[in-house]
Amino acid sequence: MTDSERLGDQLAFGPFRLWPDERLLTRNDEPVPIGGRSFDLLVALIEKPGAVLSKRDLLKRVWSDVVVEDGSLRFHMAGLRKLLADGQNGARYIATQVGVGYAFVAPVERRAATGGASSAEVPRADGAVSGGSGRAPNLPPQPHLVGREGDVELLGERIAGTPLFTIVGPAGVGKTSLAVEIAHRCVSDFCGQVAFVDFSMLENPAVVPSMIAGAMGIAVDGKDPLAVILGHVRELRFLLVLDNCEHLIEPTATIVEQFIDLAPLMRIIATSREPLRVRGEHVHRLGALPYPDDPVGLTVPEILAYPAVELFCSRVAAADSDFAPEEAAVRLAADICRRLDGMALPIELVAVRAATHGIPATARQLGERFSLGWSGRRTAQRRQQTLRATLDWSYDLLSTAEAILFERLSVFVGPFSVDAALDVAADQTLGADEAALALDELASKSLVAVNRAAGTGLYRLLEMTRSYAREKLRARGGGEYAAAARRHASFYLSELEAITGHDESSLEDAGPLRQQLGNIRSALDFSFGGDGDLKTGVRLAAASAPVFLNLSHLLECQNWCAQALATSATEDMDRWIAPELELELQGALGTALMFTRGNSRTAGEALDRALDLAARLEDNWNQLRMLARLHIFHKRLGDYAAARAYAARSVEVATHIGDDEAFGIAFSLSGISHYLAGDLAYARRDLELALGKSGPSLRSRTMRYGFDNRSRTGIALAYTLWLMGETDAARRLARQTVEETENLQHGISQCIALVWAVIIHLWSGERDAAGKALDALSARAEASALDPYIAAAEGFRAALGFDGEGPADAHGALEQSIARLRAARYELLITPFTLMLIWGLLRVERLREVREIVEAAISRCEMLGELFAMPELLRIKAELADRLDGDRVARETLLRDALALARQHGAQAWEARIENSLSA
Repeated sequence: MTDSERLGDQLAFGPFRLWPDERLLTRNDEPVPIGGRSFDLLVALIEKPGAVLSKRDLLKRVWSDVVVEDGSLRFHMAGLRKLLADGQNGARYIATQVGVGYAFVAPVERRAATGGASSAEVPRADGAVSGGSGRAPNLPPQPHLVGREGDVELLGERIAGTPLFTIVGPAGVGKTSLAVEIAHRCVSDFCGQVAFVDFSMLENPAVVPSMIAGAMGIAVDGKDPLAVILGHVRELRFLLVLDNCEHLIEPTATIVEQFIDLAPLMRIIATSREPLRVRGEHVHRLGALPYPDDPVGLTVPEILAYPAVELFCSRVAAADSDFAPEEAAVRLAADICRRLDGMALPIELVAVRAATHGIPATARQLGERFSLGWSGRRTAQRRQQTLRATLDWSYDLLSTAEAILFERLSVFVGPFSVDAALDVAADQTLGADEAALALDELASKSLVAVNRAAGTGLYRLLEMTRSYAREKLRARGGGEYAAAARRHASFYLSELEAITGHDESSLEDAGPLRQQLGNIRSALDFSFGGDGDLKTGVRLAAASAPVFLNLSHLLECQNWCAQALATSATEDMDRWIAPELELELQGALGTALMFTRGNSRTAGEALDRALDLAARLEDNWNQLRMLARLHIFHKRLGDYAAARAYAARSVEVATHIGDDEAFGIAFSLSGISHYLAGDLAYARRDLELALGKSGPSLRSRTMRYGFDNRSRTGIALAYTLWLMGETDAARRLARQTVEETENLQHGISQCIALVWAVIIHLWSGERDAAGKALDALSARAEASALDPYIAAAEGFRAALGFDGEGPADAHGALEQSIARLRAARYELLITPFTLMLIWGLLRVERLREVREIVEAAISRCEMLGELFAMPELLRIKAELADRLDGDRVARETLLRDALALARQHGAQAWEARIENSLSA
């Protein structure tokens, strides 16, 4: 018989049977859902057992109508292996020949075709088996679960010794599928005595006992069906699955408790959105499927390993056989799963739409408006055909107080505390005590998710639930939504003002504050919107600005501060906007602009205005804050005279304050000004003094100043030590400072430290250390949208390429980076980058270009009073005089001048180079 003729046979392997003509696969006589491509792939493998089929042959056989990549074959092969439980309990079906293809390695028994399946047992659509011996279990078809292996194993092991397990979770999480899967696996343990009862279509509580009896196959002739059931099962080992109990909690609980008391061999699995709360109940809370919070940096296989993403892609592939899990699609799928909170039902519904409209279009639609009306399988129960229908089911079971609270909680975006919920939701129509009780009920009914980690005390609405509740709140009318949103904004204003005004220590752990960004943004959006309160909006912007700076969200900080200041001017609100508010807004705006867009005039004006306000208020601490920011601004600008003046003024202010922290700031500014002027001994003294008084790096201080003073001082000292010839000490301090800022996780502070660490390692010949620091700088600058540091990173990358590891035109790339830094008015890095460009050009003997650059650099440094690199520039000028002009006298004179200047500055790093040139 030829292979093609054998395709009409029944093919048996392990517990599986395959009927190719009927395109049917069963396991233990139960139909197995399998996609079309996966079925064709299985047939192609099984018709030649033991033979290795090449990837090319399989692609040609299974995807004859389209052109696909190898990734599609790998994806479907992985899905097929999982479907067959390949590798579990010693079962082996498909082997991989690396670099060649795949082979079916399990024994295959061929049976003559007899019209499809064996006439003795024909699989039915409902999952039972007709024509065989024994009682057919009353169960829905066995589902294809994804990501629930741990739940199945836990419940499967404990079901025998537990009278009642209630699987509790929110709508759409997959409670029913889990219960059905466990029941199927337990059929043999209970000798087929298994029954499934679906209460979803039942409205009359009085019918519950009769419905259970009918599912169990027990005829009830009398008036007490419960007594009849107990008569049958009192000594019988039986598994009863009660599905969707939430709307029939009381009658179900009463019956179940009697089963537990009077039928000790009976075991019950219930599914509900809240526990039954009966004696002997064990509750299994079913959570969402895991999904990647941030897929950046993960490979495609790593993303696909998350159960939520696996479920989404498998459902798309089942509905669209041409689907191939390419990288862009998989990353969009991960974002969709995050938006859907890893909930199984929404993922399946959205996957159906993605199979029709494509993943990119579906992702856009989901982002524009969370749709509650998208349809799924026609065969699904009505309440699960759309998300709205699923949530209608839960909403209709709520009391009046629970419904009001549920709707008002929709103004929260992300987690919220009990205090927040009561402050926002309670009013004259819903008292605080009533709201607290309603919150407990909503959490019990799985409409509000509870973070059960110890000590958190946080709640949240899932995305689909929040969208539904917000629709209900808006539909209620009467200004209900606006009133709740105003209370929400007022609550977070009070919280932020408390933190930024008195409790900065709470910011040491950025996690809780980062969790509240959604609520802060929502409050700002509403306050500046048509129904909001502009006064609240301006105060919110001022109170949230330090938070955005602390979390390195500089663009948001800039936008909200600018909007608040513009609103104040437009609305003529000077009569009530406090100078303290404007000080915070102007200072934050200037800082954000400086680090994201460069040293613009607007940034400088904002910082100047903030300092002026602090002086008028006689607020020494805020004067010191703004002096520190203005010192950075003018130092980056190349206006070193102004930077020195701000440093001197900061020492005066610190003296008035008389606090170590204040002196740490002031001496740091002074030391940095000294090293720029080439006065390295004074710089070292002030920087070491500042480091001693700075104390540990704290996030609360980054919020206060906009940067971490300790790490800024440490990296400035490291660079000073390098110039002084203490290379090993400089490298150690640079590494230590980078580690401290990495632990701090503050974008600006990290970039400040990493920029100078790259310079120190690069100039010390530590290419690997420089490359590692550069990678960290690029990632941090990109993540925080810090354009000047992005330009710097590109320049460093070019400088590393002078030895062939970077861009082909490394010199041109470095020149472009210098041009970008100039455009951003970031003059501070021009001299170090110019030196690196000069050294690179000298290696390729482009001497005349070097002369022009050196002359311009010397003139610029003299004009700015930036002298830390002058000895090296003079040394190079001396070498060019000899090599280009043959003027040995000029060379000798310039080298002597350079040596004298290096010794005057204490710059032994340059002194050593000059002495080498003199001895050559």
